[in-house]
Amino acid sequence: MQALWQHSALELATLIARRDVSCVEVIEAHLARIEAVNPRVNAVVRLLADEARAAAVAADRQVAAGAALGPLHGVPITVKENIDMAGLPTPWGVPALAGAVVPEDAPTVQRMRAAGAIPIARTNLPDLALRVHTDSSLHGATLNPWNPGRTAGGSSGGDAVALATGMAAIGLGNDIGGSLRNPANACGIASIRPSAGRVPDAGFVPAEDRLFAVQLMNVQGPMARRVADVRAALQALMGAHPRDPWSISAPLVGAAEPGPLRVAVLPEPPGGRTDPRVAAAVRRAAAALADAGYEVTEICPPRYEDAITAWAQLLFGDFEAMTPQLLPMMGRDGAAFWEMLRAIMPPWADTAAVSELFMRRDGIARDWSRFMATYPLLLSPTWSQLPFEPGFDCASPAGAADTAEMIRPVLPANLMGLPSACVPADRDEATGLPIGVLLTGRRFREDQCLDAAEAIERRFALATPIDPVG
Repeated sequence: MQALWQHSALELATLIARRDVSCVEVIEAHLARIEAVNPRVNAVVRLLADEARAAAVAADRQVAAGAALGPLHGVPITVKENIDMAGLPTPWGVPALAGAVVPEDAPTVQRMRAAGAIPIARTNLPDLALRVHTDSSLHGATLNPWNPGRTAGGSSGGDAVALATGMAAIGLGNDIGGSLRNPANACGIASIRPSAGRVPDAGFVPAEDRLFAVQLMNVQGPMARRVADVRAALQALMGAHPRDPWSISAPLVGAAEPGPLRVAVLPEPPGGRTDPRVAAAVRRAAAALADAGYEVTEICPPRYEDAITAWAQLLFGDFEAMTPQLLPMMGRDGAAFWEMLRAIMPPWADTAAVSELFMRRDGIARDWSRFMATYPLLLSPTWSQLPFEPGFDCASPAGAADTAEMIRPVLPANLMGLPSACVPADRDEATGLPIGVLLTGRRFREDQCLDAAEAIERRFALATPIDPVG
């Protein structure tokens, strides 16, 4: 018989709705799991035990009264510590913001509560979420439960590890450069970066008014062990919200496609090296899609490397004005990684350079849109290499450059506001590490990304949650 912490989010919601288990039992089981495994991985950095217990009691009263229940009623979730929760600080992993208490939940937290979910803990992230390795100067490093000698990814690394080890059923994170998909890849779980505008993005820290690159490329989104849970969480999160003036309401499911859906397969993305083990996992995932009725073709979208370069120029150019304020808040390793990447990507020279960059972004997006009219989905690696050893990314300029090269497959979706889902597709025997693949689709066709991810999951699903190794 499965322990309650081993169940998926939708399984837990069903058990609660049928009155097979109580919300209190579910929360207590997950609190006990956190106590048992978190000291070994440092994923949870603030336990919300009292709040979760009180919410579970109230949720059980609703069940007993026969009230209408939300789709995630009683399901325990974690919340990344750069997402606002009323009455708690939003410290972004740095001591300078440890006292930054906010007055209101972020829209994503509001919506998960409205769906019946119960926040059980806050999770770790790297300093200011500006690194793909989760090591916080406020809370320390989060360890990969599959192999503690390799990174858990970032910046939503705490959520990914908590999910992989059974501390919660759904996690809330965000993604400006793969931060929902990077740790999902490293930790063997599923996630989706929604289309720009699909899920509202708003917060008080570090400021309500966001940098332009954040407005264009950052999104909030869900993580879970199973794709069905990611889909359910996305449905709870999506839709326009008054605190995000650019958010919109759009149906999750789009028009049916005539004939089999065509998938462009890119096992070895241009712009750098790809580990043969990673490329092989992509090709096996492509075979699973072909068996499921998809039409797969190895082909590269246009201007692939140009999209990656434009992402970097937009992010680092826009952040340049804030860097003198950001660096003093960051720890040594996080600041070193950021400084080495800045050296690779010089700031905007003048306003003409900014204008040229946005014209180029428009052209790249138009060329991809035409390509995706024929190939609605792109299957690629998530990372082109296996997760690195902690410290590799900040030890030298070469390490920083290799890290940037490794994450290149996640970046085009951020530049163009496309949906992009990560799902496990293999596990490397030598290191024990999962290998995730990426399904990137047309704007507001998350349904197609998730459908294909589920087809791959049916073939290659990892047995999670796991006990941490080591």
